Amino acid sequence: MKDLLRKIPKVDDILKDARWGQLAAYPEGCAKESLRCVLGDLRAAIRGGRVKELPGLDAVIEETRKLTARSVRPGLKRVINGTGVIIHTNLGRSPLARSAIESLLSMASGYSNLEYDLGEGKRGNRHEHCLSLLKRLTNAEAAVVVNNNAAAVLLVLNTLAEGREVIIGRGELIEIGGSFRIPEVMEKSGAILREVGTTNRTFREDYERAVNEKTGLIMKAHTSNYRIRGFVHEATSAELASLAAEARIPFYFDTGSGLFLDLGVGPGLGEPSVIEEAKRADLVSFSGDKLLGGPQAGIAIGKAGLVEAMKGNPLARALRPDKFTLAALEATLLLYLDEERAKEEIPVLGMLLQDQRTLEKRARRAGRLVKKAWPGLTVEVVKLFSEVGGGSLPDVSIPSWGLSFLPSSVSVEKFEERMRGLDIPVIGRIEKGRFLIDMRTVQEEDEPHLVAAVPTVLRDGR
Repeated sequence: MKDLLRKIPKVDDILKDARWGQLAAYPEGCAKESLRCVLGDLRAAIRGGRVKELPGLDAVIEETRKLTARSVRPGLKRVINGTGVIIHTNLGRSPLARSAIESLLSMASGYSNLEYDLGEGKRGNRHEHCLSLLKRLTNAEAAVVVNNNAAAVLLVLNTLAEGREVIIGRGELIEIGGSFRIPEVMEKSGAILREVGTTNRTFREDYERAVNEKTGLIMKAHTSNYRIRGFVHEATSAELASLAAEARIPFYFDTGSGLFLDLGVGPGLGEPSVIEEAKRADLVSFSGDKLLGGPQAGIAIGKAGLVEAMKGNPLARALRPDKFTLAALEATLLLYLDEERAKEEIPVLGMLLQDQRTLEKRARRAGRLVKKAWPGLTVEVVKLFSEVGGGSLPDVSIPSWGLSFLPSSVSVEKFEERMRGLDIPVIGRIEKGRFLIDMRTVQEEDEPHLVAAVPTVLRDGR
């Protein structure tokens, strides 16, 4: 063992070798760091008795090249979503419309009028961007955009209820992914939680009894990621808006998902419409990257005085969106001026509305191409069920079509792992010993990558 350890070449000697020039395309510091890691692993393997013969310098340099290539490759990358979950939080939620992407590219390639008033030729306000569109689409008096809906909730509570009570139904003290809990956000905002009712049943009268001189806000939070069934009741937004008006207290509704259109799977199943709720509530907040189909953003709309107070809050600067968010959001909102165009061009809406016949055709076409590329693989076209995801419509399952793979040369678990390891990873799911791809969430431009992925992982894994 000691002889092998002594024979390991020194870093300086390897750097002087002509073969080190193979790594000239990589940053020098990264290449050296990778080399030290490779040599360190080699020493550990020798000490552990796993290596009996020292590898040649060519092998060491090649291993260093591979490690260096991985180290300089971006960790955040595009993936193919074959899970059937349309608004997949772990996969970046909503893909953007083409016009939103073009707007992002325009903003990234030069300067912009982010905070410059072109008409007046002087400093402007970034909050003005998207304002006219949001007012036009929702008929709200005013609007403000922040970096996500959690920020919108925090800003509303801190602005309107710091040091005062916020009345909310016990069944609406929700937790969203990443440990975002309404009670904890209230505490951070400086507001005082006043919960009323029970987990499953809350009435207008419960809120009415809780109103006092310390009340700063009546709040409703849509339970967008779960449903309670059975012996249940909740006070409606109309009831709470009426109570708030009588008590001269603002009523705030966090609707969450940002539904603008009737998609046939929305309001009838309990998903609140932003446009309808804006008619009742003093303030409504929602996400930009869920059912709206835009970038990550939090949007609050409502009475002008309340929104202006939020804009004047020092927190607004910490929570403000950047030029990319505003550019993509504005482009998305422009599509909503024509509902049919929005359904055609906003990917989330298109996936939700994609018909069964089209999905089946796409699945059969992709299946034929995969079989042609790798005849020995068992591929079947199967009926599946898609989910909306992203904390939206939790009890809605949408019939879909997809592909079922059963590899013979590797386990289905190894097959799934290799699909995740591709340059453009393919994310699916394993059910009943088969790897499944739901075509609803596979964008059409990604189909060639999907077809090429299967033979690639099987060929490389021989």
